Amino acid sequence: MSKKLFLSALALACAASCFTGCSERTNSANAAEKTEKLSIVCTVFPEYDWIRTILGEHQDEVNVTYLLANGNDMHSFQPTADDIIKISSCDIFVCTGGESEEWTQDVIESAVNKDMKVVNLLDVLGDSAKEEELKDGMQGEEESEEESEEEVEYDEHVWLSLRNAEVFCEAIENTLSSADPANSQDYKKNLESYTAELEKLDSEFEELFNSCGQKTLVFADRFPFRYFTEDYGLDYYAAFSGCSADTEASFNTITFLANKIEELDCNAVFEIETSDGSVAKAVVNNSKNNDCDIVRLNSIQSVKKSDVENGVTYLSLMNENYSLLREHLS
Repeated sequence: MSKKLFLSALALACAASCFTGCSERTNSANAAEKTEKLSIVCTVFPEYDWIRTILGEHQDEVNVTYLLANGNDMHSFQPTADDIIKISSCDIFVCTGGESEEWTQDVIESAVNKDMKVVNLLDVLGDSAKEEELKDGMQGEEESEEESEEEVEYDEHVWLSLRNAEVFCEAIENTLSSADPANSQDYKKNLESYTAELEKLDSEFEELFNSCGQKTLVFADRFPFRYFTEDYGLDYYAAFSGCSADTEASFNTITFLANKIEELDCNAVFEIETSDGSVAKAVVNNSKNNDCDIVRLNSIQSVKKSDVENGVTYLSLMNENYSLLREHLS
């Protein structure tokens, strides 16, 4: 049984279990349930951080579940039965959408709570969502005939654009205010304050790239920064696409990227936080520009709950990326 079919079956089984439980509740239990906290479930870390930021002082009044709290990669994440039950009965579900989260469609369709509000980030972007692309030199994944005829796949790493983040936070605030109108004014104030922070950092990135000579980034790794680079008019070359399952680059890919860092006279070649570093080292070692720095940017897709408890936020990680880029591109 394929992963998709397995998850669909699991979702239906969990939903059936929930319905059975619901039918057995007494009227008094239903009345008590109405007094329970608002329940929100989200998939990736940026969503979780945005929700908590907009909730502000009301965080303790709401149950927020972060599904990838163990630092799982969203591309390989498989929900448990408990995860599906939580989604099925929650008040608000926030997901990224896209191929990695196809499983969410069946869970939403079979949800026990038919009044559940869903914020799907790719749906929020609408026509601004970008298709995955295969750039020159990038190692493509082999596709079966069936896969090649499937619908267009969109780049899922939508949160790495600060401008997208503003749009998503507004959508989350609107949904929260609709579900909890009594606190809507507080949510709007928190959104206004946070938007100002996002805009400030966005301006700093724009100023950085306007003033630096290097307008092309070379990634010896997966490339989840497409939305980010398009915000600032940057070009890029990479070993793999953002959602690629590949970790070992071919000789041709390594040679292509090695030639690129020579041609562009790059000060740095980039990788992401989950990399083992082998591809970047191979690229630099095969280049005449072998004093090129290897710089690790954070794609903010594998953040653990323990990191959150130590003060890590979406903005703190984006600020770290800014500092690294300023150091190595200026």
